Amino acid sequence: MSRRTFIRAFRASTGVTPAVWVRRRRLDEARRLLESTDLAIDQIAAACGFGSTVTMRQCFAAAFDTSPSEYRRRFDARNAGGEGVGTTP
Repeated sequence: MSRRTFIRAFRASTGVTPAVWVRRRRLDEARRLLESTDLAIDQIAAACGFGSTVTMRQCFAAAFDTSPSEYRRRFDARNAGGEGVGTTP
C-alpha cells in the first residue's frame, strides 16, 4: 500500500490524518500524566513522544487553550475536589 493510499484509508476510517491521530493520543497521555503524577513537564513531554518540551507546550495550548502547568493546577486528580495544587478549598 502506498503512503498516499494509507493516509486516505486512515482518514476515511478515523476522520483525521495519522499525524493528527498520533498528536491527539500524545496529548491524551500528557493530560493523564498531568492529572495523576508528579512528573515534571519535560519528563511528560519525553514520555509522550514529543520532540521537546516547547513542542508539547505549543500543541497543548493549541488543543486545550491552556498551559500544561495550568491544566495540572485545575485538574490534578490527586487533589481532593480538584481545587488545584496548593490552594485551600
